[in-house]
Amino acid sequence: MIPDILDKIRLLFVSEKKPFLRLKSILGFYPHNIRLYQLALMHKSVAYHEKDNHYVNNERLEFLGDAMLGAIVADILYKHYGNKQEGFLTTLRSKIVCRSSLNRLSEELGLDKLIRHAGAITTGHNSFMSGNAFEAFVGAIYLDRGYAYCYRFLEEQVFKKHINIDDIAKKEQNFKSALIEWCQKSRYNFEFTQKESREENNTPFFHSCVFVEGISCGTGDGYSKKESDQNAAKQALKRIKHDKELLNGIKNARERK
Repeated sequence: MIPDILDKIRLLFVSEKKPFLRLKSILGFYPHNIRLYQLALMHKSVAYHEKDNHYVNNERLEFLGDAMLGAIVADILYKHYGNKQEGFLTTLRSKIVCRSSLNRLSEELGLDKLIRHAGAITTGHNSFMSGNAFEAFVGAIYLDRGYAYCYRFLEEQVFKKHINIDDIAKKEQNFKSALIEWCQKSRYNFEFTQKESREENNTPFFHSCVFVEGISCGTGDGYSKKESDQNAAKQALKRIKHDKELLNGIKNARERK
């Protein structure tokens, strides 16, 4: 209560009140260092060059916010589900923090309209500009107000207003979309291939392989291309998560190009 009163008093001495009030409506509390939030909303396409020979944009804050977001979402899910196992919690966290979900949250909060960028949002990494800015925004909150305010923002402004945890948990996970999002964020090339065969009763049967940077990462079977692709992507995600040698191979393959 006292900090909020002090923030209101501090606002009286700010020359440009409009940006502070706009951020306050999104955050649920007053920002202190508004420049951090401006940086969080600065896409690399409008980066500027500083004296010490590096470009200033929101990617460093995105890196920090990604870590904070993962930790806080894990904390919230751990408390919400007192009897669920690690696999369930990990899968649910992935659904909540995936690029498409963060894009949606950014738009619902109005952050997407505040992003400074040059050119159109098209495909690849730029198609996740809003979600990346959301992560950078969380990083800015952490540097500006600390962990407790990050938690407060996510719990009060995001989860209570825009996320129904139980509804998300019930939705079937799209492993192919998750793999594609991971590849696009990391700028990895990927490819799905399918082979069709026939069972004895002439029922079509499909075998899918998924390649990342030309390396076979997963295979899957199914009675439709969609099903076999999903199974291949599921296996690939599991291998990428647990097989460090495979992940290093993918990184090295990209660097050799």
